[in-house]
Amino acid sequence: MKTILTYLKGYEKETILAPLFKMLEAGFELFVPLVVAAIIDVGIDGNDKGYIVKMCMVLVLLGIVGLISSVTAQYFAAKAAVGFSKKLRHALFDKMQSLSFSEIDSLGTASMITRMTSDVNQVQSGVNLVLRLFLRSPFIVFGAMIMAFTVDVKAALIFTVVIPVLSVIVFGIMLITIPMYKKVQKALDRVLGITRENLTGIRVIRAFCKEKEEIERFDNANDRLTVMQKIVGRISGLMNPMTYIVINAGIVALIYTGAVRVEAGIITQGAVVALYNYMSQILVELIKLANLIITVTKSFASGKRLEAVLRMESSLKLNNVNVYDDGSENKKNIPVVRFDHVSLTYQGAGEEALSDIDFTVNKGETVGIIGGTGSGKSSLVHLIPHFYDATKGRVEVNGIDVRDYPIDVLREKIGIVMQKPVLFKATIRENLLWGNKDATDEDIYEALKAAQALDVIESKEDGLDEMVAQGGKNFSGGQRQRLTIARALVRKPEILILDDSASALDYATDAALRKSLLNIKERPAVFIVSQRTSSIQHADKIIVLDDGKVAGMGTHKELLRSCDVYREIYDSQFKGAQEVAANE
Repeated sequence: MKTILTYLKGYEKETILAPLFKMLEAGFELFVPLVVAAIIDVGIDGNDKGYIVKMCMVLVLLGIVGLISSVTAQYFAAKAAVGFSKKLRHALFDKMQSLSFSEIDSLGTASMITRMTSDVNQVQSGVNLVLRLFLRSPFIVFGAMIMAFTVDVKAALIFTVVIPVLSVIVFGIMLITIPMYKKVQKALDRVLGITRENLTGIRVIRAFCKEKEEIERFDNANDRLTVMQKIVGRISGLMNPMTYIVINAGIVALIYTGAVRVEAGIITQGAVVALYNYMSQILVELIKLANLIITVTKSFASGKRLEAVLRMESSLKLNNVNVYDDGSENKKNIPVVRFDHVSLTYQGAGEEALSDIDFTVNKGETVGIIGGTGSGKSSLVHLIPHFYDATKGRVEVNGIDVRDYPIDVLREKIGIVMQKPVLFKATIRENLLWGNKDATDEDIYEALKAAQALDVIESKEDGLDEMVAQGGKNFSGGQRQRLTIARALVRKPEILILDDSASALDYATDAALRKSLLNIKERPAVFIVSQRTSSIQHADKIIVLDDGKVAGMGTHKELLRSCDVYREIYDSQFKGAQEVAANE
């Protein structure tokens, strides 16, 4: 929790003033039983109405001052807690943005969302309550005991027995429930993960009539969460009845002892009432403390989950040599991209995803990458922008290891279009400016033309200012792919990576796209990952992957002669299509 509490920095004044005002309120509250005792012993016993009125005014004054102190404390506590959670969310978001794909894969989207929302809210509530009650409740408990000793020492000895017993109950339950709340939060992650999957994949679920199965899967996860919450809730629920039993037993003992001592003339009736009030104050404060501990327990569990993210370091190796390609030197004879016997193993994987990949790509060349599902095509191109670290060998851009580049410098050279086209809720113009924030409309239209996406803009009433729904849901799959390709082209990259990003395009549009890429000014090195041989057969070099290894490398004609894997893929697509056409 030390890592998280550093985000209270800047709120030192509030974190001091909130407990101080609460203790000031508590101090006034401790004098109330003494005033009531004086009213009984002096005012009522002596039938002094003036004294009773005067003491009642004192009670009202104590109440007003206490109320002002309480409201002030609430204000400072809320200000510190809200400001703390704001800074914490910023830090979490920054950390998540800095993590490599490996850490993001291991954390999971649902877990990150839970931590950013539910866990931060839980910690915020914990900070708020701690500032208000953490010092106030113990102060009242021990203050009441001390004040009881000023009234009558023998009767006050009951307090010395009751308070330790209550402390054992409260802290014992807390120690049991802390690890259980961690498990509850993990189960909540699971429920949120299923919910997210169902919401994003609702069309697929309905298309396959899987509603009933998904409802059952959600119910199972929800039932597990409910069972865990019931168990920890029952244990936490023991706190109130057990504390009530102990407190009421103490009150019975106190009244009996007080009655005996009043009968003997040792103490007054007002003193017994004062002792009873102090015991009641302890009861109320311990109930508050019990609720505080339940909240703090949840906050600790959530805080450790947040701390795990904040302490997580990116697995990407950055050498920080401060030497990188600034584009000022003549690099004509140096390959734009070089894979030097590269291998890749994902975290927690038993086998290599890529093994001994070795090739070079020069400026302006087009490289096709093809292979079966799971052969490592996406893994290969993701090494170029340094999304993952090569476990063996070196990946070089312009002759420099990608690990020697500052991340932003490296990725400014690269335009990448992922398998799944992602557009953000904004205008088309704002989405395209992600590629280059300084791009002019002329640059944007040039990129749209090259990406075969001009018709998308022309079909919209507001043109570039047309709003894009979240995830680009108001565009077809092909339109989303073309817009994301245009976004990459707006950057005017040295390296363009199309990771199976034309799968939703028809053959004519795909061919037009490839042709336009050849005519781009300052033509980049282009990597085309595709399942279609037609999309890559005109590439300068084709890399055929099979189970993470290079099964063949060369031109289309060379591979048809020398590579069985490539020929098999080609035959399945072209000869199969010809046979179907002949049969029809």
